Amino acid sequence: MSEREEIVSQLFNWVAIINALHNPIIATDHDGIVRVFNKAASKVFGKDMREAMGLPIEQVAPQSKLRQIIQTGQSMTGLRYTYNDRTFVLNLTPIIRKQRMVGAVAIFQDVTEIESIVEELNRVKELKSTLETVLENAYDGIMVVNNDGIITMVNKAYCDSLGFEEAELLGKAVDEAIENTRLHVVLKTGQAEVGELQHTGERDFVAMRIPIVKDGQVVGAVGKVMFKNVNELNALANKINSLQNELNYYKVELQKFRGARYSLDAIIGESYAIRMLKETAQRVARSDSTVLLRGESGTGKQLLAHAIHLESERKSGPFIQISCSGLGPEALELEIFGGTNGFDGGIPGKIRLAHHGTLHITDIGDMPPAVQARLMRILQGQLPIMDCPEGPCAVDIRLIVSTNRHLEELVKKGTFREDLYNRLNVVSLFIPPLRDRKEDIPELVSAFVHQFNKEFGLAVQGLTREAMTVLYNYHWPGNVREFASVFERTYDGVKGEMIDVCHLPIYLQKFTKNDDISLQQQNLQSLLEQTEKAAILQSLAQTNGNKVQAAQMLGISRAGLYQKLTKYNISE
Repeated sequence: MSEREEIVSQLFNWVAIINALHNPIIATDHDGIVRVFNKAASKVFGKDMREAMGLPIEQVAPQSKLRQIIQTGQSMTGLRYTYNDRTFVLNLTPIIRKQRMVGAVAIFQDVTEIESIVEELNRVKELKSTLETVLENAYDGIMVVNNDGIITMVNKAYCDSLGFEEAELLGKAVDEAIENTRLHVVLKTGQAEVGELQHTGERDFVAMRIPIVKDGQVVGAVGKVMFKNVNELNALANKINSLQNELNYYKVELQKFRGARYSLDAIIGESYAIRMLKETAQRVARSDSTVLLRGESGTGKQLLAHAIHLESERKSGPFIQISCSGLGPEALELEIFGGTNGFDGGIPGKIRLAHHGTLHITDIGDMPPAVQARLMRILQGQLPIMDCPEGPCAVDIRLIVSTNRHLEELVKKGTFREDLYNRLNVVSLFIPPLRDRKEDIPELVSAFVHQFNKEFGLAVQGLTREAMTVLYNYHWPGNVREFASVFERTYDGVKGEMIDVCHLPIYLQKFTKNDDISLQQQNLQSLLEQTEKAAILQSLAQTNGNKVQAAQMLGISRAGLYQKLTKYNISE
C-alpha cells in the first residue's frame, strides 16, 4: 500500500470513528468554517453533514464560542450550552499545528437527562429532610424497622415517652428492645394493625403498625404510638390538612404561572410611538419602581408587563398575574393576599407566590375600596412575612399594574383612592391604540400571516391591495387583539395564496373605500390632515413601502413625502 493510500485509509478510519461517537463533534478551520461535522452533531443541530460543511460556525451552532477559541488560542472546558431545549457540557480546544493556529474543535456532552436526574435527586433529598423534620417534631411516637426487625429510626416523642435514649434503640431488634411490640409480627404477616392497645412499662397506648411494601414485598414496618389526647390529635390533623392544602395550592398556581412568556419583540411595530414605548420599557425594567400600564383593551398591556419582567433583574423569578375584574371583594383579597384561617386552608396568595419576582395586577381600576386599602399598606412597606430558607423574611416583589380606565376620573368620583393612585403612578406607560399607529399594519400583517400559516398549515403570501385598504380604513376599536381575531377568522375560509376582501369578516367588507372619517366635531384642517395621512398610508401599503413609487402615486416629490412622513410620525 502506498503512503497516499495509507493516509486515505487512516482518514476514512478517523471519519468512521468520529461518526460512531455518541457526542456531537464540530471542528472548524482558522476562518471559523465548519470542516468536521459528525452524525451526532447532525441529529442535534438539524443539518446533515453536507449541508453544514462549509458554513460559518455561527450558522450551525450559534453562540458556541468556537471563533473566540480561534482568536485567543485558549481552551475552554465545562461550558454550559443550551440548544433546542437540550443542555450540553461544551469543551472547546484550539487545533495547533507547527505552532500555528489552524482551527478549533467543539465536543458536546448531552447532560439533559443527567440534570433531570440531579433535580429529581435533590427533590427526593428535600422531601427526605422534610419528612425527617416532620417526624422528629411529631406529637406521636414513631418508630421504623427494616425487614429484619432492626430499628432504623425513632423520633424524640417516642424516646421521651418511654424513657429511652435514641442510641439505646437504634440498631437493636425491636422485639428485644420494646415490650409487647408486634412490629416483628407485622413484618411476617404483611397485615396492618390499626387502633391496637399496647401495654409498655406502666402505660397503655393505642398503637398503629403499618407494613412498608415495595414491589409486592414487605421491606419494613412503621409503628406509631398515640401519646396525646384526642383534642390535641384533632388539632394536629387540622394543621396537617392546612399544610397539605397550601402545598397543593402552590403546586397548581406555580404550574399556571411559571413565568413570563413574551419579550419586547412580541410587541409588533416600528412606528415612532411603539419604538419609544419599547425603549422606555427597557429603561424602566432596570429599576424596581412600580409601573402603571395604560391603554385601551386589546392594545397589549399584558404583553408589555411580561416583557418588562423579562428585561429586569428579576427575570429568573416568578411572574404572577391576577385580574381585579370578575371577583368579589373577599375573593379578590384572598387571591392577592392569601389567608391562614377558616375554609381557605392556608392559601398563600399571589403576592407570596411572586416572591423575588413580579406581580402584575390587571384591571386595577376595578379594585374594590377595601382591597385598595390593603394594597396601599403593602406599598407603604407593610409587606407580608413568609418562611424563607434563611428564616422569616418580608415578601420581595416588583409591582406592575394595568388598566383601560381613566384613573383620574375614578379619583374624582371617589371610587379610587388618590393616595394609591399617586403611589402607582410612579412610572406610567401608555400603549397607543391601533387606529393611531396604522403605519404598523404591514408589520402586523406579516407577523400574523407567519403565525397562522404555521397554525393552519397554509402558505398564504399576503393580502391583496383591496384587503389592505380595508385594514387601513377600519378604526379597530378592539385594537391588536381584534386584529389577530380577524386574521384567525379569515384563515378559516382562505384557500389560495392571497387574502382578499371576500375572506375578511362581513362587518369589515364595507370599508373598501376611505370613507370612515367622521365629520362630527372636526374642523376643515383636521379633516384634511386625516385624509392626507390616510392617503399616504394607503399608497405605502399598495407599493409595499416603496417611497419613490408612493410619492409618484400621490403626485408629490420624494422630499415632500419624507416631510409628511415626519409630520405624521409615520415610520420610514
